[in-house]
Amino acid sequence: MNYWLIKSEPYKYSWQDLEKDGSTYWDGVKNYQARNNLKAMKVGDKALYYHSNEGKEIVGVTEIIKEHYQDPTTDDTRWVAVDVKPIEKFKVPVTLKDIKADPNLAEMVLLKQQRLSVAPVEQKEYEHILKMSQGL
Repeated sequence: MNYWLIKSEPYKYSWQDLEKDGSTYWDGVKNYQARNNLKAMKVGDKALYYHSNEGKEIVGVTEIIKEHYQDPTTDDTRWVAVDVKPIEKFKVPVTLKDIKADPNLAEMVLLKQQRLSVAPVEQKEYEHILKMSQGL
C-alpha cells in the first residue's frame, strides 16, 4: 500500500462535500508530476485530504477506489482522474503550522514542493499524522 496527500480548496470541494457525496473522482490536475502521482495510485491506497488556501490543514483520510482513467472534465488525453471515498474525518485537523513545527515531518513533500496538489507520503509520516489527528 502507498500513501498520498491530495489537496482541495474547501470552497471548491470540501471534506464535507466528499462525505455527503460518498465518493468522487479526483480531477482537474494539470501538473505533470501530480498527474504521474495519480497514475501511480492503486486501489486501496490511502490519501490524506488537505484543505488548501483556507484552513491549510489535513482533515481526513480517503481511500483510492478506482485507478487512473481519462479525466472526464477534459478531452485532453494527457490528464487523468482517480476515484476516492472518505474513510475517516480527523478528530483534530493537522495544520500546516503543526506539520512545519514537527521534526518528524520535516522531509514531507508537502513542505518541499508546496504547490504540488497530489504528493506521495511516506508510511512513517502517514502514521505520525494519524497520531497527531487523535490529539497525541
